[in-house]
Amino acid sequence: MSPSGRPQPLSLVFLLGMGMASERISCPSRCSCQYLEVNCTGQQLQEFPADIPLDTRQLILVANNVSYLPAVELSFLADLVYLDCRKNLLGDDLDFTFIGVAKLVYLDLSFNDLTQVTFSTFSHLLSLVVLKISDNPNLVAIEKDAFANNTWLRHLDVSRTGLTFLDTSTVRDLPNLKFLGLSDNLWHCNCSFLDFITWMAESNVHFPDADNITCYTPEGLRALKIPAVEAQLHSNCLTQLYKQDYIFLCLIGLCIFFAGTTAAWLAGVCAVIYELHTSKGQEEEEEEEEEEE
Repeated sequence: MSPSGRPQPLSLVFLLGMGMASERISCPSRCSCQYLEVNCTGQQLQEFPADIPLDTRQLILVANNVSYLPAVELSFLADLVYLDCRKNLLGDDLDFTFIGVAKLVYLDLSFNDLTQVTFSTFSHLLSLVVLKISDNPNLVAIEKDAFANNTWLRHLDVSRTGLTFLDTSTVRDLPNLKFLGLSDNLWHCNCSFLDFITWMAESNVHFPDADNITCYTPEGLRALKIPAVEAQLHSNCLTQLYKQDYIFLCLIGLCIFFAGTTAAWLAGVCAVIYELHTSKGQEEEEEEEEEEE
């Protein structure tokens, strides 16, 4: 201390450092904190924890009862790169949730209650590399362009969900995709799914647990491995006509027949009218010639 009672510069720096340190080690209730990491695993939390340090890079909320992720509170964690929310109660209200955590690289939402993934769900995560949404049994729909902005996505897991169909472009247009989990889903192996199965056979993507990527429907293809059914689907879809196809072809044939008949009738009528008009003209000319004579 100086005679005036003011702290010396060194003491002032020390006090400021102590204040910053105390702020840095603040930690949400029932969570443990290390440098840039907050871990709230298995604490039976009902809500997103409050008072998370703003410089947190890694947040772990595994095995709780959180049903909602507040977009505003998340946006305060602008440096967050790792978020693990496995085994919670998160539902389908995730659109625009991650709008403020654009640096996020790793996101695990497996073992939750997701029902759909839309373009607005992950479109703001431009740096996302790993996305795990497996083990969501009520997840039945992923929009065609759901990952259009996630061009850095390398690891995607949608195993053990309620998915029956996935549009080929949803994953084909991801230039860095190397790992795609698809096992134990309810894949409907019909002609609409043939393009996706062909892409699986030709792509360089690794499919873990490939023995469990099987058809669920139709009954005749159940439990057959994908893409082993590609040849059979090619045969069925490209050479076999179903009942509705025959009905469609019959309707087209009838339309062509009636259109042809109508056209022929109109042509005949026009020909008769033309013939009558021509004959009448010739008769008038002959009458004129006789009068002149």
